[in-house]
Amino acid sequence: MTRVLYPGSFDPIHYGHLEIIETVSQIFGQVVVAAMFNPQKNEVLFSLDERKRIIVEACAHIPNVSVAVSEGLVVDLAKKLEADFIVKGLRAVSDFERELQMAQMNFALSGIHTTFIPSASRHSFLASKLIREVTRLGGDVSPMVPEAVMRHLPKTS
Repeated sequence: MTRVLYPGSFDPIHYGHLEIIETVSQIFGQVVVAAMFNPQKNEVLFSLDERKRIIVEACAHIPNVSVAVSEGLVVDLAKKLEADFIVKGLRAVSDFERELQMAQMNFALSGIHTTFIPSASRHSFLASKLIREVTRLGGDVSPMVPEAVMRHLPKTS
């Protein structure tokens, strides 16, 4: 059975992420979604443990999905999990350029290939960074994130 790793910050998980997870779960036998610590993202909304709980809730309807967290290199987690591939979602051409470079680095470090899954255009504008910003400013992100996220968002006055 083919096992893939879908890493990301997932802070928070949104419908673009969920679309990729649902698609990948139909292609591969086992999908491990990994909430990763990203040192370049200094304003987090949720801790890694909170992200794990939220992702588990959001993916409860997908039987072949499990969730992990990691603060290290994606390739180290991929090796530990014995992943056959790393999966990355693409929203736009600009994502491809950045993700291709990362995929090449990951392959050089581990020999593990990365496969890319494009998101549907209706989700291509979604970014966790924007959702965090809208949330902090008191905006409504409910059309963009699963109910599991909405239950855990801090209440604003």
